Amino acid sequence: MADILDSAGIAVLYGLVGFVVMAVGFIALDLVTPGKLFHVVWAERNRGAAVLLAGQTVAIGLVIEQSIRASESEQGLGLGLASTLLYGLAGVVVMTLISFVVGLLTPGRLGAAVLEDSGDRPHPAAWVQAALYIGTAFMVGAAVS
Repeated sequence: MADILDSAGIAVLYGLVGFVVMAVGFIALDLVTPGKLFHVVWAERNRGAAVLLAGQTVAIGLVIEQSIRASESEQGLGLGLASTLLYGLAGVVVMTLISFVVGLLTPGRLGAAVLEDSGDRPHPAAWVQAALYIGTAFMVGAAVS
């Protein structure tokens, strides 16, 4: 029973680290999209912003999963949590940087285009950007594992 409780406690700690990385990812995404992301998604019900946020959230989850697998946990819980945090934050930085570069290479302002809903459909750029986050997550995940 003690092993189960220890494992549950460790899972909670890694979950909290993952939550911190997701929160940082949310802040980073909020900085590169027009308006306040929380308001745009939940109050304005913008589908493009929701697609983008969902893609980024899945992507960060993938990075965290690989970060936990690659963590230095065999050297102690503290080092495992710290390495997971650093790997996860590195993933957020890479995703944000790639998103920024792609935004520079596309016509117009990518962040604004993503938020252009057409009736009940998000702009195609929202899907592309969400897929870009997920693809980047696979690359970062492979790099840390």
